[in-house]
Amino acid sequence: MIDYLRGSSGVVLDALAQHVVLAVVPLLIGALLALPVGYLGVRFPRLYQPLMGLSGIVYSIPSLAVFVTLPYLLGTRILSPVNIVVALAVYTLALMARTVADGLRSVDPALAEAATAMGYRRTRRLLEVELPLALPVVLAGARVAAVSNISLVSVGALIGVGGLGELFTRGFQLDYAEPIVTGIVLTLLLAAVADLLLVLLQRWATPWTRTAGRKG
Repeated sequence: MIDYLRGSSGVVLDALAQHVVLAVVPLLIGALLALPVGYLGVRFPRLYQPLMGLSGIVYSIPSLAVFVTLPYLLGTRILSPVNIVVALAVYTLALMARTVADGLRSVDPALAEAATAMGYRRTRRLLEVELPLALPVVLAGARVAAVSNISLVSVGALIGVGGLGELFTRGFQLDYAEPIVTGIVLTLLLAAVADLLLVLLQRWATPWTRTAGRKG
């Protein structure tokens, strides 16, 4: 694998960079869209089950079918990275909508009532009290979504856009194991790094959880 990396470093780095972009951009888009959807499920309890049920159905759709269908729905080229970004943003939204809703539902109602008594309006209470307290649950969902996206990007190689997945297809076409092994190792490392970064983000954004753990 080392010899292959030395001889094909440009190809590998380009594939890695594309993989990162195709995984991170839809993660950010899907997470932002999941916030209002999850909040709606909490704000209007009757919507919780329908929204979560729809999210589960969307997430269960095979990724390859979505990648192939989207160009016809969006009017994009089959090889456009937009198809991968949109598909993975939808998957991220479907996955994180429940974690956002469950995170908000896990907030102690007494804290929300106390914030209201202190004069916090609904939007300010959501942004400054409820959402920060829900962050551990929300970021746990983001960790799952990040690893899932990194894995699913590789599937896009079957339609010609797949970051490190292109190393898999190249290796199979040439009957050459080195690109396949390289792609697998880098994908695993990328997933591990993404998970670690989100863990560090959670620790930075929720310092009270560490304090509570030490007291316990």
